[in-house]
Amino acid sequence: MPNLRTKGKSSIVWILMGLMVMGLGGFGVTSFSGGSSRLGKVGDTDISAQDYGRALQAQINAISQQTGQRITMAQAREMGVPQSVMQQLVSAAALAEEADRIGVSVGDQQVAQAIRELGAFQGPNGDFDRTAYGQVLQREGYTESTFEEQIREDEARLILQRAVTGGVVAPEAMVDQTARWILQTRDLSWVELSEDDLIEEIATPDEEALRAWHEANADRFTAPEIRKLTYAWVTPDRLAPEVELDEAALRETYEQHIAEYQQPERRIVSRLVFPSVDEAEAAQAQIAAGEADFDSFVTARGLSAEDAELGEVTEADLGANGADVFALADTGVVGPLQTDLGPALFQVNAILDPIDIPFEAAQEDLRTEAAIDRAARQIATRSADYEDLLAGGVPLEEVAEDTEMQLGQIDWSAELRPEGGSIAGYDGFREIAAEVSTSDFPELHELADGGVFALRLDEIVQPTLIPFDEVRDEVAADWRRSELHRQLLARAADLRLQQMSDEVPVVDDQPANDQPADEQPADEQTVASLDWQSETGLSRDAYMDGLPPQLLAQAFDLDEPGETEVVDAGDRVFLVRLDQVTEADLSDDNAAGIRDALSARLNQSLQGDIFDFYARHVQRNLDVTVNQQAVESVNSQVQ
Repeated sequence: MPNLRTKGKSSIVWILMGLMVMGLGGFGVTSFSGGSSRLGKVGDTDISAQDYGRALQAQINAISQQTGQRITMAQAREMGVPQSVMQQLVSAAALAEEADRIGVSVGDQQVAQAIRELGAFQGPNGDFDRTAYGQVLQREGYTESTFEEQIREDEARLILQRAVTGGVVAPEAMVDQTARWILQTRDLSWVELSEDDLIEEIATPDEEALRAWHEANADRFTAPEIRKLTYAWVTPDRLAPEVELDEAALRETYEQHIAEYQQPERRIVSRLVFPSVDEAEAAQAQIAAGEADFDSFVTARGLSAEDAELGEVTEADLGANGADVFALADTGVVGPLQTDLGPALFQVNAILDPIDIPFEAAQEDLRTEAAIDRAARQIATRSADYEDLLAGGVPLEEVAEDTEMQLGQIDWSAELRPEGGSIAGYDGFREIAAEVSTSDFPELHELADGGVFALRLDEIVQPTLIPFDEVRDEVAADWRRSELHRQLLARAADLRLQQMSDEVPVVDDQPANDQPADEQPADEQTVASLDWQSETGLSRDAYMDGLPPQLLAQAFDLDEPGETEVVDAGDRVFLVRLDQVTEADLSDDNAAGIRDALSARLNQSLQGDIFDFYARHVQRNLDVTVNQQAVESVNSQVQ
C-alpha cells in the first residue's frame, strides 16, 4: 500500500517533499517563531513553529510545481492551505499519540532503511549519500537524533495505517458498475430548431409592448456609472520622438538586451521523473521499440503534458544533464539520467538554432527601443518635479502647460472598451479611476510601460435608465430575441409531444404524404421530418464541435432508444433523440485496463476515507490546543 504514505499526512513527508522539490535547497525561510516555538499541542505531543513553517512552505512549493507558477502566501490563504496544513499536523500528532498509547514502534534498522530510501539524500549514483544527509539536516535546523525520531514516529503511523486499511478493497460490483457507467456509449441524433421551424411568423410588437419590455428589463438598458475625469499623463512612447540618441546610447541598449541578439542553441524539453532506475529503463526500452511514446508514460502517472514541460532551455540550464540532452542530433528521448528528483527521461520536442545578430544589423530596431528606454528614464527622473507641482496644489491644467505631460478628459466606466493608445487601456489607470473620489487631490501614479499620470474626478453620473426613445431599436431587438427563444422552446415541446404520442405515421423517415421535409408546411411538420444529424459511439466525455455540452449530458439522461428531449442552451434550442445504447464489454483489453485503474483508485479512496475516520476518532479523544496568533506570526514569515 505505497500510496498510503502520503495519505498519512505526516509532517516529515511534507518537509522531505519540499526538500526534493527545491533540489535540496532551502525553503526561502531561515527560521520561524511566533513568540513561542510551540504552536499547538495534541495530548502530550507538541506542534512546533518549525514543523508548521516547513510543512506550509513545502506544501506551497508542491502546489507551485504542479501548477507551473509560483503561488504567493496570499493565494495560499485563498486556497485554504494554512488551515489544511495545520489540520494535517494535528492529525499526525494525534496518530503519534495513539501509536505511543498502544505501544506501536519500529526499530533502528527500519528507521535506517526508510532514510536510505528517501530521494532527498541520494547521491548522483542513486545511493544514500551520508555527506548530503548531514548537510541537509544541518541546513534545515535538525539534529540527526531529532530527525530520526520523527522518522520513527512516521513509520509507526504507517503501521497504524496498514492495520486500519489492510484488506479494504472496493466491491467487485462497485468497480464493474462504475466501469460500465464510464465505458457505455450512445448513438444519438440532434437537430437545432430555427425560426423557419415555427408555425407562425413572430408578430411585430406595438409601442406599448416595447415600452413595457423596456421597463421590465431595465437592467439591460441602464447606462453604467460614468466618472468624468480630467488627467495629465506622459509615456515613453509619447516622449520618445523628442529624445536625441548617439551611437553610444544604441550600443548600451544593445548590451542591455544582448540575450535577444545573441543566444546559444536552445531546446524545448520535457522531463518525467521515475521512482526507480529500473522503471525508467523499462520505459525507455518501450519508447525505443516503438511500443509506447513519452506522453503515454506522462499520462499514466496522472500528469498532463504541461506538468512535464521544462520549456525552452539551454545546455547550461540543464546542469549535469545538459550534455546528454544536447547530444541528440534530432528530437527524441534520452535517459534515464539522474536528477535531484530521481532518475528521469528527457524528451527533446524541438531544437532552436543559435541567434547571432550583430550590432550593425540591429541598429534600426535599437534606435526605436533606445529612444523609448531613454524616455522612460527621463520620465523617472522628472517624476519628482511632477510630484512637487501636484503637492503644491497646482491644477492639472497648469501642470500640463509647464511640463511634458499632456492634458485629457474622459467619461470613464467599468464597461468602457478603450481604443488603442487610450489611457483607459492601462490597468493602472483603470484601478485608480475606479477608486478615486471627488475629495481626493491629484497624485502621481505609474503606468506599466514607465509612464506616469495624475487624475481628478470632476463628477459622478449615477447609473440611469436610458430613455426608451434612445434605445428603441435595441429594445425591439432584445424583445424579438427573447420571443424567438420562447417560441422555439414551445415548438420543440410540441414536436416532442408529437413524437411521444406517435400521432403521425412515418415511413422511411418521411411523412405519410411523401412531401419532402424541406417543403412541408411547419404546421404539418413532425419530429421525423426534421433535418436530424446523427452521432455514433459517443462516450460521456465526448466533445461535439460547435454544440453545447448539455446536449450530450441530456442524451445520457434518456433511458430508452427513441426518446427525445428538448435542450435549452441559452440562445439556442435543440431536440436530441437517443438512438441506441451500447453497454460496455468489460472483457476486452481496453476495458480491463480501465477497470484495473478504477479498482486501484476506488481502493485508495476507500482506504483513505476509512483511515480519515479513524484519525478523526483518535483526535476526538485528545485535548487539542492551537495558538492562532503564533500561527499567523509564522504565516507572515513565509515567502
